[in-house]
Amino acid sequence: MEDSVDRHLARWRGKAPFDERVEAIVTRLQFLVKHIAHTKEAALSEVGMQDFELETLHRLVARGGVATPSELAADLLLSPAGMTGRLDTLERSALVRRVRSTEDRRRVDVELTSKGHDLWMEAMTIRAEVEASMVNALSAEDQAHLDGLLKKLLHNAETTR
Repeated sequence: MEDSVDRHLARWRGKAPFDERVEAIVTRLQFLVKHIAHTKEAALSEVGMQDFELETLHRLVARGGVATPSELAADLLLSPAGMTGRLDTLERSALVRRVRSTEDRRRVDVELTSKGHDLWMEAMTIRAEVEASMVNALSAEDQAHLDGLLKKLLHNAETTR
């Protein structure tokens, strides 16, 4: 079974100073990341959302549906002004609402609306189905083995910087 990486390696064999096995692994990982990104884009397109909307709703869902703008900005690595712009857009679309905190009237909380949750859930469902179809090309045993190998690679990358 030949894939696009096999053809890539054949084109570069003898022309570039790389270990073919390392190049094959890294390039396949990069191509899989691209496929996953396309999956996300397709899911967003299908439900009429933009990436920044999904990411913001995703962080809000992770926080139980309520967060302060500064918490969301920190989660998303955004400036306060950038977060305000996002929230303005999401609020106009009725995906979130800003409410005064009952504990401290100076504080504003951002709440996920039912429309926002439903749209997030729809995008996540589409994305999960496509990702599962990709991973399900492997047996359960192969999936577990691959997960273990990827964990080793990620752990090494995270601890050797």
